[in-house]
Amino acid sequence: MSSRPEAVPEINPWLIAIAVMSSTFMEVLDTTVVNVSLPHIAGSLSASTDEATWTLTSYLVANAIILPLTGWLAGRFGRKRLLLAAVTGFTIASFFCGLAPSLPFLIIFRVLQGACGGGLQPLSQAVLLESFPPQKRGQAMAFWALGIVVAPMLGPVAGGWLTDNYSWRWVFYINVPIGVLAILLTQAFVFDPPYLRREKTGIDYWGIGLLTVGMGSLQIMLDKGQEEDWFSSRLILSLAVIATVGLGGLIIRELLAEHPVIDLSVFRYRSYAVGTFLMTIVGFVLYGSTVLLPLLMQELLGYTATHAGVTNLPRGLASFLFMPVVGFLTGRVDARKLLAAGLLFTAGAMFRLSFFSLDVGFWNFWWPLMLQGAGLGLIFVPLTTVTNDPVPRERMGHATSIFNLMRNIGASVGISAVETLQFRNMQAHMNNLGRHVSDASLRTQQVVSGLEQMFRMRGVDAMTASRQAQGVVWARMEQQAAMLSYNDVFRFLGGMFLILLPLLLLMRKPTSKGPSIAH
Repeated sequence: MSSRPEAVPEINPWLIAIAVMSSTFMEVLDTTVVNVSLPHIAGSLSASTDEATWTLTSYLVANAIILPLTGWLAGRFGRKRLLLAAVTGFTIASFFCGLAPSLPFLIIFRVLQGACGGGLQPLSQAVLLESFPPQKRGQAMAFWALGIVVAPMLGPVAGGWLTDNYSWRWVFYINVPIGVLAILLTQAFVFDPPYLRREKTGIDYWGIGLLTVGMGSLQIMLDKGQEEDWFSSRLILSLAVIATVGLGGLIIRELLAEHPVIDLSVFRYRSYAVGTFLMTIVGFVLYGSTVLLPLLMQELLGYTATHAGVTNLPRGLASFLFMPVVGFLTGRVDARKLLAAGLLFTAGAMFRLSFFSLDVGFWNFWWPLMLQGAGLGLIFVPLTTVTNDPVPRERMGHATSIFNLMRNIGASVGISAVETLQFRNMQAHMNNLGRHVSDASLRTQQVVSGLEQMFRMRGVDAMTASRQAQGVVWARMEQQAAMLSYNDVFRFLGGMFLILLPLLLLMRKPTSKGPSIAH
């Protein structure tokens, strides 16, 4: 065992990067790849679409519980051993998800898949930050961010294509060869660093219990909130209380415990604390807009799922092309300046989208999404680098676990928030438009009369033509209200990024030497 750490410097860090990112990309892709397959899964397994959504919720709940435990698990069992176990478990669970004969069977293995996948993001980030020298960490984080940003955007496209051309089961089967490759690469190139000693301390059962109850309740609440009309539902209200008590108790417990499962002391580093908060908001906006745009395209503009996926590709393409450039600039240009540019770019993209109307075309989406993709590259890479810069290497696993957890929490809150805001704003706009579209309005009378004449010319009787004309006017008003509500939400997301700019002044400029080991 003692010879393994000595071999670490001999390995090209880019081989290590490929090894850890092959599994991480697969895991992040799985957070969105199943979405478009839900109707097919429901029909195949004799379940309703609402019941099938538990395949998403179960994955996210298990993922959220394991994420913050990753640093503690790596310290207890060894990082390489944990990484191999996670990839192996994820691959096996994916295979059995594809074989699922019933919905309960599928949900059980989605839970296992989520639990194994939860540790892959923080483990890969910690390994990359340690494998590259400080001056090249920007390039490493650019490579890492490619998977984190591009995979969720490719997920719906890949899932739709596999489902349409083969079967929803191939959404899971495709993970098996990738998982086997990741296992072989991890075994060959990833080793535990010499300063990462296994900890033989007591197990904080109270901390693990509070984490499980708190995070599980929070994730289910966020996932089902809009469907259950939020706090008018006794279920959602109960989940909110349990989540508040559980997570509040967890924070108190971890601050007082002798051997906590979550090391909250990393928040003593100011840059880390501010950066983690920023990443939470980035997750909110990124995943919120990722959900919002396909809904707008399919529900209002009549796009197919594949067409909507293709229309969203410019964002992923811009991130893919721009992140290597940002990785090169990080370390040469003050990361806080790159961050400011990224926030402004993304805010500008959101504000541009907020002026769209119902006659918007494919090419109108191109430049705002390209701008957002470039902005995300300017945010993810320097933010990850500057946030983790002051953290000692032996505590990097704990830091990356919390960092990724907060991004995922931001994503879950963002998805729930934008859906709720869009629905509530649509109702408000309907009421406002309804005051102007009435029988007393001369303009409304003219439009209805013109539609009635058109329907009568097609052979429809007068009474039916009147009903159809009023239905057309109502549907058009409903579409306009929906478009205005989408504009409101995009404006809200852009404003969120602008108010984050002053927080960059609280972050310290990264050092070229990087953190040292704390004794």
